[in-house]
Amino acid sequence: MTQFYEPRFTAQQEVGEAFLAMRAEAIRAGFDLTPFSTFRDYRTQLRIWNNKFSGKKALYDIDGNVRDFCKLSPPEVIECILNWSALPGGSRHQWGTEIDVVDTAAMPPGYEPKLLPEEVRPGGIFHPLHCWLDANISKFGFFRPYKFFKGGMYPEPWHLSYAPLSMQVVKLVTPELLTRITEEAEILGKELVLERIHDIYVNHITNFVSPDEQ
Repeated sequence: MTQFYEPRFTAQQEVGEAFLAMRAEAIRAGFDLTPFSTFRDYRTQLRIWNNKFSGKKALYDIDGNVRDFCKLSPPEVIECILNWSALPGGSRHQWGTEIDVVDTAAMPPGYEPKLLPEEVRPGGIFHPLHCWLDANISKFGFFRPYKFFKGGMYPEPWHLSYAPLSMQVVKLVTPELLTRITEEAEILGKELVLERIHDIYVNHITNFVSPDEQ
């Protein structure tokens, strides 16, 4: 992985260079295209999972509304987590090929990005940026793996993936790999997760919107 500093983010070298080229063009168009979340190591992804499973971190429906954690069964909690966050070991953010983006030029002082649908809908703070991205990301090798709902992850238009590398890395993720990693992890809901590894692999790892579907 390479640490970039202006702006600060971590990604594979080729990914970072492609992103910075896209960022330069976005700036010329009036958008301060900024990485909000890029490379995440396994520990970080595990912490996100465990915080959501324990109710310390909010769960959302497809429209970005908060779910009532107290009314959800453990299997339902896992389904809610998987709608927005990957199983540790299966997260694309662990590959160094993924970048969640915002437009800092559109943000008023003190604004904290939510990465929720309200920000990217017409009228949302980042909607103009995403109109620009619609027309430009493919020129730089990027695509949106969660552009629309296919029955797995909910739409995340802010999540950009660098196709030349990510389309190769995804082939290395297998149900066997996910099983081994989960068995060794201090992950909440472990037994329930292990029972549905194949489903997670089919619906949440390989079930993304490919570059050809954009």
